[in-house]
Amino acid sequence: MSTTEQPGGQVPELSAGSAGPRGADAVGGLPGVSPTSPVGRLAATVERLRREVRAAQAEADGRALIELAKGILVERLGCGPAQAARQLDELTEQAKVPLLELAVDVINQAARDRVTEVTSTFLAGTAQAGDRADASSAVRLREAESGALAADDTQAVADSLLQHALTPLGAVAVAIWAAGADGSLTLAGSAGFSAAEAVRWRYVPPGVATVARRALSERAVRWTTSPAGVPTIGHTLFPDGGRVAAPAGAGGRIHGVLEIAWPGPLEPQPPQVARQVEALAELCAHTLENRSAPGEEYGPRGPQDTADVAELIDLVDGLHDPALVLVPHLDGSGQLSDFRIRHVNGRFLDPAGRPGGLVSGALLLEAYPMAAGQSGLFQHVERVYATGEPLRAHRMDLTALVDQVPLAAMADISVSRHGNSVLLIWRVEDETARLASLLQHAQRLGRIGGFEENLRTGEITWNGTLFSLYGRPTTSAPVPLEALAAHAHPDDAVSIGRFLRTLLHHRRPATAAFRLQRPDGVTRHIRVAAEPVLDADDRLFVVRGAYQDISAQHWTEVALAATRDQLAHSEQQAHERNRLTLQLQHAIMPPAQAPLRTPGIQAAVRYRPAETEQLVGGDWYDTFVLPSRKVLLCVGDVAGHGIEAATSMVVLRNALRGLAVTGAGPGQLLSWLNMVAHHLTGAVTATAVCGLYDPADRTLRWARAGHLPPVLIRDAEASPLPLLRGILLGAVPEAVYEEAEVQLAVEDTLLMYTDGLVERRDRSVEESLTQLLTSARTTPSTLDSQLDRLLTYSRSDTDDDTCIVGIRLVADASG
Repeated sequence: MSTTEQPGGQVPELSAGSAGPRGADAVGGLPGVSPTSPVGRLAATVERLRREVRAAQAEADGRALIELAKGILVERLGCGPAQAARQLDELTEQAKVPLLELAVDVINQAARDRVTEVTSTFLAGTAQAGDRADASSAVRLREAESGALAADDTQAVADSLLQHALTPLGAVAVAIWAAGADGSLTLAGSAGFSAAEAVRWRYVPPGVATVARRALSERAVRWTTSPAGVPTIGHTLFPDGGRVAAPAGAGGRIHGVLEIAWPGPLEPQPPQVARQVEALAELCAHTLENRSAPGEEYGPRGPQDTADVAELIDLVDGLHDPALVLVPHLDGSGQLSDFRIRHVNGRFLDPAGRPGGLVSGALLLEAYPMAAGQSGLFQHVERVYATGEPLRAHRMDLTALVDQVPLAAMADISVSRHGNSVLLIWRVEDETARLASLLQHAQRLGRIGGFEENLRTGEITWNGTLFSLYGRPTTSAPVPLEALAAHAHPDDAVSIGRFLRTLLHHRRPATAAFRLQRPDGVTRHIRVAAEPVLDADDRLFVVRGAYQDISAQHWTEVALAATRDQLAHSEQQAHERNRLTLQLQHAIMPPAQAPLRTPGIQAAVRYRPAETEQLVGGDWYDTFVLPSRKVLLCVGDVAGHGIEAATSMVVLRNALRGLAVTGAGPGQLLSWLNMVAHHLTGAVTATAVCGLYDPADRTLRWARAGHLPPVLIRDAEASPLPLLRGILLGAVPEAVYEEAEVQLAVEDTLLMYTDGLVERRDRSVEESLTQLLTSARTTPSTLDSQLDRLLTYSRSDTDDDTCIVGIRLVADASG
């Protein structure tokens, strides 16, 4: 749906397409019935009679216009009806135009209202175009006006508009809405809609966004190509039909809305049609308003309005806020140009400081010329008067109402319509009172009580908050400063005495904190601050100051102090625990170990503790020569950190040393070690890789328990050994671990390591292992240099501890 406003006769933006069927009643032969049958003859008779009735109605409407033109000639020429009729016939013969069209011309010349102007413009346009057939539109418009003026109620007006003016335009229905003072809409009359639809839409509550409601709120004609998604009367009957809603207003006041419906999308309409719709809306406005005798130019319109204004003035005089009663002021053409201040009450406060008598009776824009500018007050009043919707505005700047006025004033504005008058109430915000209120709230929120004590007369003044702090009723006598110690904790007597001595003897400002013991047994922590006031002879005569309840702050400081002590104790315990864990770890497994002396191989180990003491882990390694002259190589990682992980590491490392002397293979050793982890260490889990190197034939038998496989470096190429099956230690009571055997050669280097060497948070283990293999291809001259280089250039970012075990085969049998 697209909606555009059509000001100044611009063509509305409507979707192209046929206007659809006209929707006029179609009475003809009944389908399937013979014209010669009784039913067919009856239908033909009904149709003939209906045509005769319509023709009679059209002739009666034409006669009404002709009689109206005769009456105008009687009044203008001062002749009788017969002479006026002859004059009209002569004019018809001379102008060579139909009698009915000449009658419309005469009426147009006599009546200078909005409808007449639209009709004249429309006739001029059709005459220039040379299309005499279109002149009948002016006749239809005048017929609609005549029928509306002669109608008894709004329903008859809707019927006349649809019959004479809207059906030839392709419209199928019309609704006339009456606007309520609360913004509601009531269906005052409709034509073309079913009775059930009219009953269902007889009332639209305030705030419901209908097509008519939008025109009322925006005070503008709204053209709608399709009401889909917008609730309105008949939207289920004509779901794709176009709509136009025009505010029906007169004299600046909107009495309702004229809504016209088409059965389908509309083609772009000429400006004459748009102006015709506006004229019809104004015609509806005259029908909707209470048409009584005109009153004064700016005042009420009849006796009833006079009574309403009198009642409103009585009401305003009883208000405690400044209020003005405004009545509309119309210009010579009947348009709203201003509002006259009919009455101001006794509490009226003018932003410019003028008395109310100088403002009463003046026009609003004369008394407050800036009301139409920055403040927007005039626009607010105009809208309320037009639509009837009340307005509430908070903290409007009244300084802008009067130019070059230094008074700064903010006000809460209330605007409402009562009959034909507008009630304007502004509650001016006194800056002094506002600051006093802010100070009072600040004292209440800060629990601050003020006092002043005259030392010569003994008069003491307390505010209400101070009585509340002392737990005393406001009717009791205030406590003098000299009696302050009697209401405080005995242990605070020294600080109170120092406070009074500084204040009264040395005559300097002083502060003190003490515990106030109230009559209800409650003890409050209070801070008092006071200053001396000296007279012209430099003598002390007044002391003023304030008490503040700081109990919440005091107990917060006590709780924070206790928390700080507890945190310091916890930090000390954690530091001691980490220190003991490191000592235990380094005692069992020092970072640097003596080189392994075995013929044919070089062995080196490296251990790098975690960078953060709180992350002391369970990484471990071991290399030693068994009684069988084979070399045991192992690396492991216990899950977790702290002393529990370190002690579990010690258990597994020592258990593997003891089990290795049995001569079992690495797979069997890991199976036994799994039972130790599961049953003897409190369900600890760990990963490990274990290997047995035989110098006699240079073979390595190895197995893994959930650990990364060793890396073999040969001929400047580095690759991991095959990934054998083996679950991590401690996960299940019993497990079997697969073994593999690798034939090593001279100059081969084998690396075993924990995941602290390669693990990163931002990439997978496979990517980190690829990076390790790239670094390992570079083989420095010594094994120690190679291990140091791997630790130095490791890209691990988990701050975990790291173990590396490396062996290199050499040709020298002495090692």
